[in-house]
Amino acid sequence: MTAATGVGPYPSQWRFDSGRVCLDLVATARETDRRADGPEPLAGTGQLARWLVGAGLVPAGTPLHGVDGAWVARFVELRDCIDRLVRTGPGEGRADDALEILNARAQNAPPGIAAVKDGKGTLVRALCAPPECAALLALVARDAVDLLTDPVARSRLRQCEGDNCRRVYLDTSRGRRRRWCSSEVCGNRERVARHRRKASVKES
Repeated sequence: MTAATGVGPYPSQWRFDSGRVCLDLVATARETDRRADGPEPLAGTGQLARWLVGAGLVPAGTPLHGVDGAWVARFVELRDCIDRLVRTGPGEGRADDALEILNARAQNAPPGIAAVKDGKGTLVRALCAPPECAALLALVARDAVDLLTDPVARSRLRQCEGDNCRRVYLDTSRGRRRRWCSSEVCGNRERVARHRRKASVKES
């Protein structure tokens, strides 16, 4: 699943194939695709707003004029906390500090929602009030709390085996044999690389 086209030096589309919204937030880090430097991906013009819509936290068409650098900083902070917790678990390193921040964000009330009619009379989801940063953070934080406190879900956490990817995803495949965050992206890259290696061997 992908979202609206983004801007800047990062992939033109946010990806939402981790299986949980909290993991999709973790996947926005530049390190996810082995990028050790460069600007913060969420800080690009409109990037966080696009991610919020793509992740389904905000209905498409919702005005997001209030999204600014302060929002980005808070989402980056939560992202780093979730990343630390899903990779190390509580009690390891700085994970306790991360858990404290996660729990604080989860205590806020999520946005109120309503079913309203659009121009064609179809019921669509809408927010009851302009979205606030704390309320949207609460949605992601609560999803992370649900994940971290569910032993079955935690047992399905995997890190992508792609050479240039460190995305964490939820493996819900039959037999729990999923190897990549996305078969269309990382899986296809490996298949192409394997084909090239075979072709090179035949030519030598």
